[in-house]
Amino acid sequence: MGNINRRQLIGSAAALTFFPRYGAFADENADLLSAQEVSVQLLPDGYGTTNLWGYNGSAPGAEIRVTKGGRVTRTLRNGLSQPTSVHWHGIRIANAMDGVSGLTQDAVQPGDAFTYDFVAPDAGTYWYHAHNMSTQQVGMGLYGPLIVEEAVLPDIDREEVLVLDDWLINPDTAQLDPDFAAPHALSHAGRIGNYITTNGIANLTLPARKNERLRLRLINASNARIFPLELQGLDGWIVAMDGMPLAEPQKVAQAIVLGPAQRVDLIVDVTADVGDLAHLVYLERRDAFSQVAFAVSDEGASTTRPAPAALPPNHIAPVNLGEATALTLNMEGGAMGGLRAATLGGVQKSMREIVDAGRFWAFNGAVDGMEGPPLARLSLGETVRLTIRNDTAFPHAMHLHGMHFHEIGDDGSLGPLRDTTLLERSTTREIAFVADNPGEWLLHCHMLSHAASGMTTRIVVA
Repeated sequence: MGNINRRQLIGSAAALTFFPRYGAFADENADLLSAQEVSVQLLPDGYGTTNLWGYNGSAPGAEIRVTKGGRVTRTLRNGLSQPTSVHWHGIRIANAMDGVSGLTQDAVQPGDAFTYDFVAPDAGTYWYHAHNMSTQQVGMGLYGPLIVEEAVLPDIDREEVLVLDDWLINPDTAQLDPDFAAPHALSHAGRIGNYITTNGIANLTLPARKNERLRLRLINASNARIFPLELQGLDGWIVAMDGMPLAEPQKVAQAIVLGPAQRVDLIVDVTADVGDLAHLVYLERRDAFSQVAFAVSDEGASTTRPAPAALPPNHIAPVNLGEATALTLNMEGGAMGGLRAATLGGVQKSMREIVDAGRFWAFNGAVDGMEGPPLARLSLGETVRLTIRNDTAFPHAMHLHGMHFHEIGDDGSLGPLRDTTLLERSTTREIAFVADNPGEWLLHCHMLSHAASGMTTRIVVA
């Protein structure tokens, strides 16, 4: 078969096929995460099935849902041919449960098992994913949503968990491109797919009612794709970012930009008329596609409601910028970058030597990754003001494990709490956080090809 056509016309709701919500596949009571090979009908009917890796026979993995303060216990059983581990992205937990193989635990070998056991301290939208050979393992489907509900739920009619991803796939064979270490992906924008899905489905369509109020939990699980999104036929507010509630809901007035690993919670009112489609629209350069369509089949409430109230806050230690420790992280390298040499193992290497070692990116002039010295050793409770400079030709989504941070505005104001910040090329960003979680914590680019080729460091808190 030829090219995959993922376009969807934006128009009538007639004669559409509806797909079940993510929660219909929730695995709430299972205590096992079995990493294994799965065969999935990823492409449309008429194409072959795609060989992926998943959890408990599903790729993407099933939703895990608990209430704030609830316990999550999952035993990872490795049925794969390579070692693996599970990272609980955005959850502030003990270092030993963070799931970073080679740092917080040994990788779980094929045939072996490891039990993760932790309390989810913060309500919000999170996700879990493999954290060993992540470029390949996440890229083959080893991830799923982790939803931590508030003790008192917001005033909505229902919610949808929407996990966005892209896949680099050969339509003639229906199989993924097997080269997860392609030099072009490592040195450029990362592994960008040619087939885009939501919850593993292209052109996802969900039912809706006019004036219905929905909570949309969006998760970008892609290796490298940035999703600029806008609302059509939906009136919306951002109520949380990366799991953390905003002090006040923010009216959606422009595109929502979701970098790899980032999440956003929206509360939206369906304003499209009965018989029409509302859309979450993906803005791709000069074109636009329906990422998710909502088919409006009947009338819900007779009138619209007032703006939603803020979600209950999660309790995060406040930063003290007046006594903050200043740190700097300079990002260099990649294609079209100015990097000519860097240190590896404490030895100065030429760019050719670095590339021969599979490294394309440098942090503060070094390409050691996790094996190198930490970016900083911090005292417990210390406030940090970290300046990140992106001196490369590509964007990077920087993720800090174990803690959340504020992005600092140009005027010095503190932005919403995040665990992943997106830096466009040739830009600088300051973030501030309290080092209140002891352990060795990873700081890395979540363009996973970049993390695999140099864009990884760690912070030690003791």
